[in-house]
Amino acid sequence: MSHPMYRIWPLLLLGGLVVPGVRHVSGIEIYTPTEVEALNGTNVKLKCTFTTTHPLSPKTIIVSWNFRSLNSRSDESVFFYQEVPYPPQEGRFKGRAVWSGDIMRRDASITLQDVPPTFNGTYICQVRNRPDVHGLHSNGEIILRVVNKVSISEIGILAAAVGGACGVILLLLIIFVVVRFYRKRGMEDDIEMHSREQEWKDPTVW
Repeated sequence: MSHPMYRIWPLLLLGGLVVPGVRHVSGIEIYTPTEVEALNGTNVKLKCTFTTTHPLSPKTIIVSWNFRSLNSRSDESVFFYQEVPYPPQEGRFKGRAVWSGDIMRRDASITLQDVPPTFNGTYICQVRNRPDVHGLHSNGEIILRVVNKVSISEIGILAAAVGGACGVILLLLIIFVVVRFYRKRGMEDDIEMHSREQEWKDPTVW
């Protein structure tokens, strides 16, 4: 006995929804810090790690880093990796971006050297491991803030001021302890001498 079509369609729809759900979902997940702060003129590591549902191989992994400045909507290439690192050959990141990752350890990090204020902006880390190219978090974004550092002369002045103040306080403390010690000792000597004088004057004391 055949079932009416209006009873079969719900079963077909339910099967279409359930069957894909039990299949293994492939995807790549990327993890980066939200913000990183670096002192002007120093090196900073942009950390990017990932997980993948397919086997790892240096031949299948593709890493790309892009940069978006604060006042721009377009992306600028920072770094590229495919089997070997490909540092930038032109632009602001030439000679400034170096590979710091390890693909077999699921690390796609890079280091920016001697960062200037023009490096302020958003850095996007993308990792692909074909056919595993998409996931819930397939891109990682880091906001880099380059701040001005305190000059060496200012640090020296501050250190000298703090050191001088500590030295003065320590010297005053030593003087206070020494003076109090000798005062106490002098009072004890006076009391002892006074007692001996009383013994000499009193004939009843033997």
